[in-house]
This record gives sequence, structure tokens and C-alpha cells, in this order.
Amino acid sequence: MVMPPFLRLFRLRLTAGALALGLPVLAPAADQPPAVATTKTAAGTFIYKLTPSDRIRIMVYGESDLSAISRIDANGNVNLYLVGDVHVAGLTVNDAQKVIETTYHDGRFLRSPKVTISVEDYAPRTVTVDGQVKAPGPVSLPAESTLTVYQAIIRAGGFTDVAKGSAVSVTRVMPDGSKKVFTVDVDSLIRGKDSSRTEDKTLQLEPGDIIYVPERLI
Repeated sequence: MVMPPFLRLFRLRLTAGALALGLPVLAPAADQPPAVATTKTAAGTFIYKLTPSDRIRIMVYGESDLSAISRIDANGNVNLYLVGDVHVAGLTVNDAQKVIETTYHDGRFLRSPKVTISVEDYAPRTVTVDGQVKAPGPVSLPAESTLTVYQAIIRAGGFTDVAKGSAVSVTRVMPDGSKKVFTVDVDSLIRGKDSSRTEDKTLQLEPGDIIYVPERLI
């Protein structure tokens, strides 16, 4: 039988009070919540990180009143019942679940919360390709995977005749606000040279990256 909302809210507050007093609280008997798969590519190397404007479904197992569908705001937060804003941007789905579980537990609202998150609607994810490519501008990243530098350049029309493909730079803003620049030898990848570095093949783009293809000296 489904418990009326006002009784569920009463039980939550009663549970929080018992936890605050150090009294034992019995969790409702139920089956285990369904597992949530981490989003990966077929190669198993890509793990999606939540970003502002993602719309996510948050389910608190056994507590339907706490479940919600929420869009991550510009500050990277979702607003949840009882606990307010929780920062989830930049986290994987699994890490965001753990953060929300910890928030409800530490706030003494739930003794053993079980949270599952699924992405209902992905925010636009783009990188910028500039310099000596035939169609400079933004390039969209796939929703559930990413691109290599070489793939992004192909989507930007490929190199011009004067491009220096051996010194393509990727500028990335790190979580602390600092900038990191990677240099990728795309020419070696295209020509299949043995001298191509492992990092040139494996560097995966992140939203906001700026790819610049310089002009070679003639």
C-alpha cells in the first residue's frame, strides 16, 4: 500500500529526530535499488561528468517524496528537498549519487540513503576548432562519448594547405580556473607514423576545449 505524502514527511522528520538523539532506526524492508550503469563508450574509456544545464532524475530509494527531476544550475548545483543546494557539476553519476547520499545522511534525515541518478537531457557540449582548418568554429561532442583531436579537426573540414598539423594545441580550463595546454602531433597520426606519441592518440576532448591549428612557415 502506498503511504500518503503527509505520513511519509512525518516519518522522515521522526527519523531525523531519532538519529539526532542517537536512537536506532529501522530501514523499511525492500528489494535493492536498481543499479545505474556508468556512461561509457564501447572502448570503456569515457566516463561522463555532469555539467550545468544537464537535466537529471534523482531517485532516493524508498523515499518518493525526496525524488525529483532537476536541471543543474549555472553554479553546478541541484536544489533538493530538505537539504537545499548540492553541488554535482564536474562529478560522475556515481560520485554525484554518493555526494547526495552523504548530504542526506550527515543532515540526519536518512540513516542509509540509496540514491540513483540518470541523465534525462544532456546539455550542449562543444569544443572550438580555430586556425588553419577549412571550417573553423564550434564542434559538437556526442552526448555519451567524446572525440579525439584528430576527429574534431575532421569535423571542422580538415587542415588547410598551410596548416602545421604537427603542433596542434588544445587549451583547457581546469577546475581551479588555471589553463593547461596540450600539444598534439596530428600529422603523425594521419600518416600512421611509429613516432606518434601515445598521448596524441588517447587525449580526449572535454567541453570548452579550444583547438588551434597554427600556420606552418613556408
